[in-house]
Amino acid sequence: MFRASLLWIAVAAALPGSLVRAQAQPATAAPAGCPALLDQTFPRLQDEKPQSLCQYAGKVLLVVNTASYCGFTPQYKGLEALYARYRDRGLVVLGFPSNDFAQETGSNKDIAEFCENTFGVKFPMFAKSSVRGRDANPLFRQLAARTGRQPLWNFHKYLVVRDGTVVAQYSSLTAPEDKAFVAQVEKLLAQP
Repeated sequence: MFRASLLWIAVAAALPGSLVRAQAQPATAAPAGCPALLDQTFPRLQDEKPQSLCQYAGKVLLVVNTASYCGFTPQYKGLEALYARYRDRGLVVLGFPSNDFAQETGSNKDIAEFCENTFGVKFPMFAKSSVRGRDANPLFRQLAARTGRQPLWNFHKYLVVRDGTVVAQYSSLTAPEDKAFVAQVEKLLAQP
């Protein structure tokens, strides 16, 4: 009887979404030094290899939903310039392509090639995902919950300080070179 029970538990634990698995695994806390907001993994755009956002703990983050065929797509140039200018001071731009507004229809490979070849994007980009509504990826669900605003359009921006606190959100109308926006980024970078 004991052996049969162990076999049943092993089989049940291997099933996706299994009740036994859910009960057997304790809730995992974020790794030391990794804010809960960043305790997530997303596939990298270029090769879809899993990337932990914990690698950006301690940085000031600018999280942006992007699209290749949008009137705001030229903001890639400004985002890359901002990243190049401030990355040594701790700024990381994180790009999340999305087709939520029907302006990102290509594959991840197509998007990666477009970003690199057209705008020279070097900042971290992640695989295409949803960024609004109930299908939004977990990061964007949390950003919307913490700011009270989900992306209204492509190139919506969220600023996250070094401890993982979301401090501001900006609509697509705020360009990466906007003086007040850049002043806010500089202010956040000056904080420990």
